[in-house]
Amino acid sequence: MNRVVSAARLQGAHPMVSLGVPWMVVSISFAINLAIWGLADLDSQPDASATTGGLASLYITVVVVYAQTVTQMFPFALGLSLSRRTYYLGTALAALVQSLLFAVALTALTVVENATDGWGVGLDFWAPGSVDVGNPALQVLVFTFPMLAACFIGIGIGVVFKRWGATGMYALGIGTFAVTGLAIIVLTWREAWGDTWTWLTERSVESMTIGLPAVLAIALAGLTYLGLRRAVP
Repeated sequence: MNRVVSAARLQGAHPMVSLGVPWMVVSISFAINLAIWGLADLDSQPDASATTGGLASLYITVVVVYAQTVTQMFPFALGLSLSRRTYYLGTALAALVQSLLFAVALTALTVVENATDGWGVGLDFWAPGSVDVGNPALQVLVFTFPMLAACFIGIGIGVVFKRWGATGMYALGIGTFAVTGLAIIVLTWREAWGDTWTWLTERSVESMTIGLPAVLAIALAGLTYLGLRRAVP
């Protein structure tokens, strides 16, 4: 157990990268959106329907950071005589703890955002739309599971690179593009865009932000472990 904790602590060896970069990116996104809302006075527009997806920048950056935990930190960990299993468990533990901490911070920012009426300009940045569930405990879970899924997506990308190199990355990118394109073609052919959108909007916030990301994170956790067992440092 001590070695697993030591492996988890490796992920915090460069906090300016693992913690600082994601928050720097999302802070810049927040500042840009705040300036736009303030200068354009979007909250007072007739429809007042302006929304932002700026928070996604935090999750995207976390994906990149956790891909680096495999491409850069994994060889170093094996050089310290950590087994693949120990390193994987430590990385998973770090992902869980970081997801919880980030979720608590996001929940606190949401509380402040609501208390200040969107920072005085009507901006719902940290919990846009239905993501704001109004219950702090539930709000933490709403933020935690998508963040955990983002961590494992990043780990998965890193495993693909270490296991199959550039060829694997090309295959992953092309495969993702092909599957997405095929889904768009099928939905268009079946004229099912309306039904699909209706189905999505009828799902509860909890199922979309807790249930679905939890299933994705568990599936990726198993796949990344299998891939990491055969990855070459």
